[in-house]
Amino acid sequence: MEPLVVILMILAVFVVLFVAKGLVIVQQAETSVIERLGKFNRILDSGINIIWPIIDQPRQIAWRITQTDNQNRKVHLIRNSSRIDLREQVFDFPRQNVITRDNVNIEIDALLYFQITDPVKMVYEIANLPLAIEKLTQTTLRNVIGEMDLDESLTSRDTINGKLRSILDEATDKWGVKINRVELQDITPPKEIQETMEKQMRAERDRRATILVAEGDKRSRILEAEGQREAEVNKAEGEKQAAILRAEGEARAVQMMAEAEAAAIQRIAQAVGGGVDPTKYLIAVKYVETLKHMVSGEGNKVVYMPYEATAILGSVGGIRDIFEKVGGAKS
Repeated sequence: MEPLVVILMILAVFVVLFVAKGLVIVQQAETSVIERLGKFNRILDSGINIIWPIIDQPRQIAWRITQTDNQNRKVHLIRNSSRIDLREQVFDFPRQNVITRDNVNIEIDALLYFQITDPVKMVYEIANLPLAIEKLTQTTLRNVIGEMDLDESLTSRDTINGKLRSILDEATDKWGVKINRVELQDITPPKEIQETMEKQMRAERDRRATILVAEGDKRSRILEAEGQREAEVNKAEGEKQAAILRAEGEARAVQMMAEAEAAAIQRIAQAVGGGVDPTKYLIAVKYVETLKHMVSGEGNKVVYMPYEATAILGSVGGIRDIFEKVGGAKS
């Protein structure tokens, strides 16, 4: 009985191990390629899958793993794995030297985002997918940068990314890989080129500053000249309006004085009796005023006589008539 029990126990352990090996749990967004006796059989889906142990074996593939060493530096390792990750992957390639069209040696740090679309092609069409993608990216990057000058490569990252993605996606399609995008993290020219570029940037900034100062001074002078011109125009306009108003005022004053004097003469003539000619009265008044000025000089001497003696005599006669009428009116 004892040998039989041992045999049964061995069989039980073998069955347990067989069942354990036959049940394969695949995580979500992962898969595995199963070969039966060395030939492709099927692809496992996510969840629980049953295989025949020993007969069915998962195919080992090379996969890239990124780790950090003691000095906090990224280390890329290639290890074998039986699982294929179907999520989008990122490869951070080490810096590489490339030469531009104008023979400048620059360093470029690139990132590559890709996704496995066909696990079967990925396993059987390429031996070492991570290494193949890395080398293909490096050579393609050298070709793309080699067609550009230094200045163009520094300012055309989007163009470079687009060209790389297009070329790499076409080349890796037969490997069952989809290149989603390529990003250039950093482009580092040589030290002497960087110093020259910094000098150029400083000179360009100084030139722009000088232009801005000159334009500001020019604008300030223009505004100042325009302000002075407007001030002169406003001043001239004000003086013009003042002169017009002054002349109008003087004319109005003269007119009012003449009207007042005419009214006074009319009243005097009416007061005398209505027989006095207002014109003769006005001439007589003016003559008396002029005569007063003539005899008010030094020594009370007459310095000149009017040329029109007849007019003077006529005025004197007019004054006599006025006084006679005034006297008659009083009597």
